Amino acid sequence: MQVASSVILIRPTGFGFDPETAASNSFQQDLSEPDIRLRAAEEFDGLLDALRSCGVGITVLDPLDRTAPNAVFPNNWFSTHPDGSVVLYPMCTPSRRAERDPDMASTLEREGFKTRQTLDFSGWEHQGLILEGTGSLVIDRIGKKAFACLSDRTTETAVNAWCEQLGYTPITFTATEDGRIPDGTGKRGVPVYHTNVVMSIGDRFAVVCLDAMPYPAERQEVEEELKKSGKEVIVIGIEQMQHFVGNLLQLNGLDPLFRPTPYIFLSETAFYALRPDQRIALQAHGQLVPVPIPTIEAIGGGSVRCMLAENFLPRS
Repeated sequence: MQVASSVILIRPTGFGFDPETAASNSFQQDLSEPDIRLRAAEEFDGLLDALRSCGVGITVLDPLDRTAPNAVFPNNWFSTHPDGSVVLYPMCTPSRRAERDPDMASTLEREGFKTRQTLDFSGWEHQGLILEGTGSLVIDRIGKKAFACLSDRTTETAVNAWCEQLGYTPITFTATEDGRIPDGTGKRGVPVYHTNVVMSIGDRFAVVCLDAMPYPAERQEVEEELKKSGKEVIVIGIEQMQHFVGNLLQLNGLDPLFRPTPYIFLSETAFYALRPDQRIALQAHGQLVPVPIPTIEAIGGGSVRCMLAENFLPRS
């Protein structure tokens, strides 16, 4: 099962600029705008409306820490799996560790889902091993491959350990904001903070910014592995990546006649950054659903996919 038909979202009650996470995410902007939390709440509700209109299952939770500025991005600290597993992840910064609910499995059972086990990898933090969920890992669930661009938020040892535990093949690579080899100065070759900004994998397609990968061998490996999995590879440029085109998510929903229908959720920013040929290519795999979230994107440094934690758990 590659594509979920249900998602979990967490309300942005404490939304705001987080200097801790901004140290490794240059997509964040420290904007002193009025009513930031009100705007974020309105954008969040707009995403909920879009999901409902497409017949996607929704579970909305309040954050464990109501003051957490990044709580609206839950896919970084937990993931769910069809066998009933709930996985908890080691986070890079203390502000994000406060979001993590150690009893998430119980919370989801109260919401009507079956869980079998919790795999808690959060202790890896104390060893300097960081892996921020499906932000760090873009998963080909059918091909059993996990793609990961290495950064302060995604360490190679953690990727390999996760893959060994869950039965995936790791495909790690370097991706930088300007596509250049890192020079150690922090000015050129800055690592992209999360893999799901660089790429997204759907049922039969993959969106990927190959230009962000400065090493030709890694670039070639990523493209070949996607093609081996039978994906149509839709290549985007660095400027499009910076407009969150890689941060989209395919979900299964229901059309107005209650027929199963694939949808592709993305921000309006990403939608308008697509070229016409790319829109046509994506529309072959699902109806595009652009959602306006400018405040969350600018201040939080994440987009639509970051707000959606796929729910693969069976219902009770």
